[in-house]
This record gives sequence, C-alpha cells and structure tokens, in this order.
Amino acid sequence: MSAFTIKDIARICNVGISTVSRAINDDPGINKNTRERILKVIEEYHYVPNNSARNLKMTESNTIALLIKGIDNQFFQGMLRIYEEELKKMEYSFLIHAVGEDQDDASVALELAKEKRLKGIIFLGGLMDYSEEKMNMIGIPYVLCTVAMDMAGPRRDCISVSINDEKESYKAVDYLCRKGHRKIAIITGRETDFAVGGLRLKGYKEALQDNGIEYDPELVRYMKSDLPEYSCANGYQVTKELLESGVEFTAIYAISDLVAFGAYKAIFDAGKKIPEDYSVMGFDGLEITRYFNPSLTTMVQPCSQMVKHSIELLMEAINGNVDKKQIIFHAELLERDSVADINQTA
Repeated sequence: MSAFTIKDIARICNVGISTVSRAINDDPGINKNTRERILKVIEEYHYVPNNSARNLKMTESNTIALLIKGIDNQFFQGMLRIYEEELKKMEYSFLIHAVGEDQDDASVALELAKEKRLKGIIFLGGLMDYSEEKMNMIGIPYVLCTVAMDMAGPRRDCISVSINDEKESYKAVDYLCRKGHRKIAIITGRETDFAVGGLRLKGYKEALQDNGIEYDPELVRYMKSDLPEYSCANGYQVTKELLESGVEFTAIYAISDLVAFGAYKAIFDAGKKIPEDYSVMGFDGLEITRYFNPSLTTMVQPCSQMVKHSIELLMEAINGNVDKKQIIFHAELLERDSVADINQTA
C-alpha cells in the first residue's frame, strides 16, 4: 500500500494542497473550520508530514497584492489605509501595485503572481472586460473591489464587491430634481468610458426621464482626456467651458467629489456663488468634502465595509471556498449646504 500523502488529505477535504500545508503550519489566515477539518483527517489517517510538505509553506509568500487602476484617485487613497490595517491584523503582507491606464490588468496580475508568489490579489478600480479564461490564468484567488463591468459586455462570474453605479447615480439626480432643479448639468467620465462614467450617466438620464425632464445633450459634459481623470483640474476646466458656453443650468452633478471641487473653483472664478447661483452635488463621500465652503452634498460610498468584505471574500477563496459571490452596497445621500431648494424660491 502506498504512503498516505498531503495530496490525499487535500482530496478528502476538498481543498488545495497549499491549504493543507497552511493548516499543518498553523497559518493564522486559514479558516478555523477548515483547519479543524484538515487536522481531524490528519489524525484519523495518522499522517506524518514529510519534509516536502513542511517546506511547502516556505516556498510561498504571505502577501496579498492590491492592484490599483487610478492610484491618484483620492477615494482609493482612503481605502488603502483600511486595507493595510485589516491585513496587518491577519498577519498578511501588503503589496501595492499601480496599474497604468494603458496597461492590461490581467497580464499585470499574472506576472505579479508569478514573481511575488502571492496568496491572493484584490483589483481596485478599472474596468473588467477580460475573458474568464484569461483571468483563470492568474492561478490564485482574486476579488474585484469597485471594479466596473463593461455596460455592453457579458456578466462576469467572479467574486466582487461594489455599488450599483447606475442606481446610486439615479438617486443623486432624483434628489436634485426633488429640490426643483430641471436644468441639471452632469460632469461624467471620458466619452470612451463605458464603465463607471457610462453607468452613472445612464442613471442620470433615467432620473431625468422619471421626473418628466427632457434630456439635453448640451448639459452632458465629459472629462478631458488630456487631464488626470477624476481630478480637480478636470472638474475646473470642464465647468469653466460650461459656464463660458452660455448654456443655462441651475445645478451641476459631478460624478466625483474632486471633480466637484474643481467645479467650485470655476464657479467662484466666474464671480458666482454656491448654492445661490449654482448648486453642486458630488459623489464618493470623501472626508475633505465637509471642509468645502459650502460643505458638499454628496453620495457616500461605504468605503470601510467594501474593504472589509473584499478581504473576507478573498480569505474564503484562499481557504478553498469556490462560491463566487457578488456583494453590492448602497451609497448614502449626505445632505449638506451646496444644493439649493429652488422649490421655495419659485
């Protein structure tokens, strides 16, 4: 009879060999129930780990990589601190890797997984338009966090944490409509953006329609391709051009708080006031928005919850759970001082 091996334990427990090795080496990141199940099988079959099994842990790193598309985005910057704190509690190393706008996320992940012998990857931001075959080539568990799906593409069977950009954008514009605004400009993503920008623009159009407001393409303004996306500079330039165009509007909905901040500057430079002349609404819920003058009304994304759930799902995947969950959170409307109720002045 051949010797009982670590592969046999993995087969009986329906987990990977590396998961068995982690249970043997008392890895703090492994699921408690999974560890107990593996140790019970080891005891039942009187398995004695050999040197290769003991050394398997030594050949792995204990590192989680965070691949960020748009590392300058202040919303993502706020998430990084939480990621670092949560993973440190679990005794995992934390690697940040910025992915360029023109880089292929899947290819970057594949190379990084090989080079750093990663335990798992969290994709933060960007657009998921790669085939499942290509993503499977990465070879280690991964989770998508705030990664948008192509509006025109097929639905993906993967582990993800996000908000519903279309529905939350609808809520923002519906709020402006209920405040009496009928000429609402939007600063959305670049014209080629069929992910977050496209989805939030779609929510904008639907809210207008449901409130009986005719869609006006002149009120749709796209971020500049020659300026950093989701930046104050982009918001400033787009709003400046909108004001100079002479197109009438009473409110601006910026799909990012920093873009809204740029809009503030353009409005002030034009000698106008917020919200007396123009109302402004943002999206994200950055902490700094409370210090805008006036403080910004915005849609708050549940940053901390999304981070913690993405880590929990990744740990489950690392421990052999193949259930591909999609968790969708709601954003919260935070009313402050930047939106006027023009029903009261009509």
